[in-house]
Formats: sequence, structure tokens, C-alpha cells
Amino acid sequence: MQLEPLIGLEIHIQLKTKSKMFCACNNAGENLPPNTTICPVCTGQPGTLPVPNDEAILAAVKTARLLNGRINPTTKFDRKHYFYPDLPKGYQISQYDLPIAEGGFLEIETLDENHQAILKKIQLIRLHLEEDAAKNIHGQDGSTYVDFNRAGTPLIEIVTEPSIATPAEAKNFLQELQVLARYLDISHAEMEKGHLRCDVNISLRPVGDKKLYSKTEIKNLNSFKAVERALEYEIKRQTKLWEEGNPPKILATRGWDDTKQITEEQRVKEEAQDYRYFPEPDIPSFALTKIVEKIKNLLPELPITRRYRFVNEFGLSLADAKILTVDPRWAQFTEEAFSECWEWLVSMPELAGEGTEDEIIKKNAAKVGRLVGGWLTSKLTGLMAENKIDIRILKITPENFAEFISLIYTNKINSANALLLLREMMQAGEDPSQIMEEKKLGQVDDPDMINRAAEEVIRMNPDQVAQYKSGKIPILQFLIGKMMKETEGKIDPQVAKKILEKKLT
Repeated sequence: MQLEPLIGLEIHIQLKTKSKMFCACNNAGENLPPNTTICPVCTGQPGTLPVPNDEAILAAVKTARLLNGRINPTTKFDRKHYFYPDLPKGYQISQYDLPIAEGGFLEIETLDENHQAILKKIQLIRLHLEEDAAKNIHGQDGSTYVDFNRAGTPLIEIVTEPSIATPAEAKNFLQELQVLARYLDISHAEMEKGHLRCDVNISLRPVGDKKLYSKTEIKNLNSFKAVERALEYEIKRQTKLWEEGNPPKILATRGWDDTKQITEEQRVKEEAQDYRYFPEPDIPSFALTKIVEKIKNLLPELPITRRYRFVNEFGLSLADAKILTVDPRWAQFTEEAFSECWEWLVSMPELAGEGTEDEIIKKNAAKVGRLVGGWLTSKLTGLMAENKIDIRILKITPENFAEFISLIYTNKINSANALLLLREMMQAGEDPSQIMEEKKLGQVDDPDMINRAAEEVIRMNPDQVAQYKSGKIPILQFLIGKMMKETEGKIDPQVAKKILEKKLT
């Protein structure tokens, strides 16, 4: 019997608002001593009244719009009841029947049955706001302590349809959602720090069957890799149960043990009726229409849309475009660098006769795209990692980086010296042409000096010269290398090749 997995995700995005969801307490409590950013409201003291955070509501509506959701004209908050030490009120303020938005989708990159890259829409059920619970801290002596700093932190919860087909798709969806949250600047969205949390629901069914079978929820997933591995394990576990004639029959919750790389049973999963939802009496329902109108022109381009635009507009490879659009600051740097590149390209006298500005850009876009993509994603990011430099403090401006690319494009500097130049630019933050001149890194085009260097290499390497003349053509690369060393890398290797070929014929 061939089985197919049905995977759905429940994701919580912790918002980085200044204050908590229903009170004025500082929302940066995770970086402060325990129980220092608390008040009667977020600790559930009798007689307190919650007041919704406008910034959190705005963030939720923005997210819903980018996820193509149907935003409800009116929304409200509800009480979700359960008992746990980290929930001081005995209930959580969440949303039930009138969430911020319903439906929607997020496109992700995946592979079809022929292993070809395609875009797939992962359908969503809902998006709503709620408050976070406190944090339990388990001491080595067996005691459990509660830090209420996190109690009341605003969360966006997003629930998908069970339309995810593989563990890889689940990971891709979460990564795409992380990038989207960072583009909106609503969350740091780091899974390892709990800013982005995910519970996974999975069930199996025979291929062709349309029935939905009992699902299993998996918790304790704090990395993209953990989500993928937990799903892979659970598919194997449930497949074995099906093969034994004993498929899961109840809703259950299991925890992921990252050390053992297995899921372990925790409890039977609650359903909606177990939480005894009812409308939050202290917060009246409110309209969202004015907020929707307000944000209409404030939404950024979707990360995946920007990625493919970079491929089509700038000639970047998809791999480079993906790297350069993960962080919105890198994406903006790339946009500005290409804009500067096009300006110097169309102003080059040697290209003046190649047509209109658009025609010149189109003819040269592929080469410029390869240069910019390669030097950004490989060389510059490597130097930055080596020197522990973040894009926020990078001294190289997009304008100077574009000028740097122009020096390579016009063969005024070779790749070895270009790397030295880039390192100097990163440290000094100065104009690349000025640094190249001061450090004498540019290529030399003096015919007399080049000829003398070629003659010296031929004189000092008679055996290799004889081998070349006897038909061993690859030995020419050895002679070119010697010539580059003789000139301290200051001549164009192609020029060295032509000179040597001429002198050795």
C-alpha cells in the first residue's frame, strides 16, 4: 500500500513591538533579569483590564495582506481556557471565530515529480493574534521556576492547510515565512531563540484516498532541521503502524527529542471544545477596515517575488538571488549596487555605439550579473564573515562596490589584486580607484615592461619553453604563471598569453 503524508503547520511569530500585547510593559524581557518587566495586567491580577496593542494589530494586518488572506472587516478577542503554571490568569487571550484573517497562501520553491524546480502555493486556514505564556525554567535541583517577562508578549499565529507534501516543503515554508517577517520588520524570527515557533501536524493516508485520518502533533521543534528530521521520523513511524494494520486512531501530541532523534508520546491532543472559548468581555470587537486602507501603500515586495525579479532584471543566478534576498538590507544593497552599475555601464565611451541605454544594459547584463553575484555572495560575504562584519556596519557603499565591479569589468585590475582591493575597501571604506592607485594594484599596460617580462620568463625557463615548442601546449599556463609572478600580478593574463604565444612561435 502506497501512503502519502498530509502535513500542516501551526506557527507562532513573536512580535518585536515596544510593549506587550495588552499592557505597557517593556517587550524586551527576554534580555532582562527574570520577572522585571511585569505588571498586574500581564500577571493576571484581579480587577485589571487589557488594552490591545495597536502596533501588534498593524503587524498582523500587514502580514495577512502579504499572505493573500481575507481580512475580516471586524475582529474580536476570545478567552482560551487551560490550566498551567505559566498561565497566571487561567486563560489565554487569543482569537477564535473572528480572527484577523482567513484563507490565503504563501508560495514556496519545491520539486515536482520529475525533480524540476516549481513554485507551489501552500494554502492557509487563518491568521490571528494572541498573547504568549510565561516561561518555565527547570532548575538542577528539580524545582521549576516561572519567569513572567514573556507573559503577554504579542504573537501572530498562522495555521496552514494540510497541503504540505514533504518534510523539505515544510522547512522551505518556514524559511520563506522567516524572510517575510524580517522584510516586514515585525520580528527577529529566529527559531533558536523562540521568536519563530512551530508545531507540526502530520497524518498519512493511502494514495487516492480523500479521507482525513487522525493526526499527530509534534512539539519542541526549535530549528528548521529539527522540523525536517522530526517529520521524516514520524513518516517512518506511522508508515510502520499502517503496515501492521494499526494506523493512529486518536489525536495525539508527541515531543521531538533532538538528542535521540525520535518523537516521544506526551499526551492526547485537546480540541477546541476543551478550551471553552468565549468572547473576551473586557475588549469590545473592533473594525479593521481603516487599518487595511492605511497599509495599502506600505507593504514591501514579497521576498520570493524580489528573488525572481533579481534573476530576470539583473541576470543573477537563482542561487545568488536567493542569498541576496534573505536579508532585506542585503537586498537593498544589491538593488543600489546594480543601479550604480548600469549608470557607469551606459556612460562608458567604448560602448557608446552599441545602441540605446536599454540595449547596452541588455547586452551586458549577464556578464555584470555574474560579476556582481559572484563578488557579493562569495568574496565579500566571505571577507565579512572572516572579520565578523555585519551588513549594518559595512563601510563599502553600493556606489563604491559598483565602481569596484567596473574596474574588473574593464580589466583595470585582475581578480587576485581585486580581492586585495576589496579587503582594503572593507577596512577603509574609501574609493576603490584611489586605493588601487595608492597600493599600485592596477594592471600595467606598458608594452616595454610586458615584453621584458616575457623575455625574462623565456630565458629563465628553457626546459618548459622546449616542451611547449615540441607540442605540449598546456605548459603555456606554467609560463603565464611565471610571467604574472615576474610582474607582481599587474598585467592581464590574456595579454601575457598573447605575448608569449607570439614570442614562442
